[in-house]
Amino acid sequence: MRAHIVTYGCQMNEYDTHLVQSQLVSFGADIVDSVDVADFVLLNTCAIRGKPVEKVRSLLGDLRKIKARRPLVIGMMGCLAQLEEGQQMARKFGVDILLGPGSLLDIGKALESNERFWGLAFRDELHDHVPPAPAGQLQAHLTIMRGCDHHCTYCIVPTTRGPQVSRHPDDILRELDLQLAAGVQEVTLLGQNVNAYGVDQGARLGGYPTFANLLRMVGRSGVRRVKFTTSHPMNFTEDVAAAMADTPAICEYVHLPVQSGSNRVLRRMAREYTREQYLAHVADIKKHLPHVVLATDIIVGFPGETEDDFAQTLSLYDEVGYDSAYMFAYSARPGTPSYKHFDDLPREVKTERLERLIAKQKDWSARKNAAKVGTTQEVLIRGEAHSDGFLEGHTRGNHPTIVPAAIGATGPGVYRVRIDHATPHMMYGTVLGPDGHPLPQVPRLDPQAAALSAPSAWPDGRSGMNTPSENLENSSRPSQVRPAQ
Repeated sequence: MRAHIVTYGCQMNEYDTHLVQSQLVSFGADIVDSVDVADFVLLNTCAIRGKPVEKVRSLLGDLRKIKARRPLVIGMMGCLAQLEEGQQMARKFGVDILLGPGSLLDIGKALESNERFWGLAFRDELHDHVPPAPAGQLQAHLTIMRGCDHHCTYCIVPTTRGPQVSRHPDDILRELDLQLAAGVQEVTLLGQNVNAYGVDQGARLGGYPTFANLLRMVGRSGVRRVKFTTSHPMNFTEDVAAAMADTPAICEYVHLPVQSGSNRVLRRMAREYTREQYLAHVADIKKHLPHVVLATDIIVGFPGETEDDFAQTLSLYDEVGYDSAYMFAYSARPGTPSYKHFDDLPREVKTERLERLIAKQKDWSARKNAAKVGTTQEVLIRGEAHSDGFLEGHTRGNHPTIVPAAIGATGPGVYRVRIDHATPHMMYGTVLGPDGHPLPQVPRLDPQAAALSAPSAWPDGRSGMNTPSENLENSSRPSQVRPAQ
């Protein structure tokens, strides 16, 4: 069997894709890169906003057409599969296999079935399962919990992923050992609310460390870099900031979603904290980590948000001084309390406010990134950038970074990089050697010079190509969109 998986949504979905992919390989499947050569196509779906749902709907329509021409097994997994909305789509488009987030280990049973298979139960064995480490990668995700015990009025996650279940620390550390043995150098701990680790449905679990102590355990395992996402301000404690400060492997990056700067809107969202409490957490973080990189999530245009409410969000952004933000216009999701009880704002109001917030974010990100110019940063290089002769990676503070390939730095690895230039969403630098001097760059073709010296150039003298700097500017800007938590 040749299988192809398409993944939408958050890092948790990426982790689940790896889990299911490893299961498929253990059954003898070949993982292929294209739908065109696949016998089995599996969509790992997201339901937190309307846009990824529409992407799934469109792709299912295309797959149904392919299935009419040749044998093809179509599967759907993830959050959308758990909802009636997704199940209606599955019926309409002839989906053969439907797996909710709690039934991923049913993939083998599903493929053995000769009829349509739906698995939507939340199975306990998933929490004990330890997938193999990703092969040939310096980065890995490591799930420490599943589900969520909070009930924010805009969020579908408690319905799709169920109540919070913390993984046993022995299973977490066993999976971490596999990742380290495979050469992983950066691990990101995943959970809908990592700060609540070890406290499921309001009860502290015996034999489970606090999240702060789990961070210390992971950080002292020998892994080079540790990150975590996502934190809920309701459960954030100062001890987490202290653990970050006293454990060098933990990166000085905190993603702390605020969603709104207005207490009135926070109450309507059922976020369980106030603006003042949130700012107190930020103060604790900055006390222990003066050079912390802070990121957040913000929803604009939540039902009932007034212009004054939005102004409070803008003022909070200035008060915190975020390095980056993931920003969204409110998307009403069927099945959530806000969809049922609140009237949506006009689209043009949400769009206009989002544009103002993005302008605010760009201004702050430009200033924050500009302050890094001239500094030396530790950058994990993932591989080649879109433009030939350049590599891409990210700093300990999660800043996307582009560097020219250098002799001694031509592929994945962790390098010291001098930051030479910065934009709001990107840093550009030079790889340094052990002596602190720039490594010689790998010679690369100059497209314009090559065009001028070519035997047959364009009739009007054009090379037909962008310069490397133009290519970088056009193709390397990262998206600032991802699911809010």
